Amino acid sequence: MGRLGALGVCSEDEQLYRALLVRPESTTSQLAADTGWPATRVGRHLRSLLALGLASRTPGRPAQYVPAVPEAAVELLALRKQAAIVEARLGASVLTAEFRARNDACNVIRGASAITQRFSQAQQCAQSEVLVLDWPLELGRVPGVSYRVVHDMASLAEPGDVAAATGCRILRDVPVQLVVVDRTTGLLHTAPEVVVELGPSSLLDGLLRLFELLWQQAAPLSPSAPEGPLSFEDRQLLALAAAGLTDQAIARRLGVAQRTVERRMQRILKALDATTRFQAGLRAGQRGLLV
Repeated sequence: MGRLGALGVCSEDEQLYRALLVRPESTTSQLAADTGWPATRVGRHLRSLLALGLASRTPGRPAQYVPAVPEAAVELLALRKQAAIVEARLGASVLTAEFRARNDACNVIRGASAITQRFSQAQQCAQSEVLVLDWPLELGRVPGVSYRVVHDMASLAEPGDVAAATGCRILRDVPVQLVVVDRTTGLLHTAPEVVVELGPSSLLDGLLRLFELLWQQAAPLSPSAPEGPLSFEDRQLLALAAAGLTDQAIARRLGVAQRTVERRMQRILKALDATTRFQAGLRAGQRGLLV
């Protein structure tokens, strides 16, 4: 097992990543020559590196591959590993919560009408903070209350959804639908038209830890960052790209042509003196342009 094995990176993936570090912007054929592997084997492990966030593909042909900055890549892998552990524990806790529905710490709410009513009540009672993970009901924000919201990118299917999500964060594959009010009351979707309401408990503590991990991983969609070389629309596009969307998916969500997205991305790369999207996202984050 390689040095990254504890983070879910197999030894062959790590070997190819190290080859990329030695020769950035390599093609598949160059990597095949460097490693002595068949091109099909190189292609298989390149796809794995892309999925892990350890490499990115540059525009144009032949395709070239660039390694992620090791420190940033390892930190992201560690966060994902932590989130996976919390999620696994959460799965067992949710089953326990449903089994113990009559316990004072939790209550099962069934039916769309009852869920909507309880959600509205919980929001109106908020004093300081509401935390949200991909909640399906519309948020009517309470004045004076801080909101932190993470949307699953699949939820932003229409052009207007991205504008409505401004000030929130987006992430691929948010594992649960959750609202936590003032860190004392949680509403957790466990099935269609079934919500488990939680009071102070070890399960709620686990959900709060899961939220913080996902919040760190999510890409921000914020109008409040300093503009600098990027317009708000540029920052919005870059955040969607950082969350893993393709140009086609970004175009659909923003309601523009795919060529428009490609032109704007090239302008963003030039403005940030970056050669890859990953590098652009990293530099934008370092300058506070995506905060």
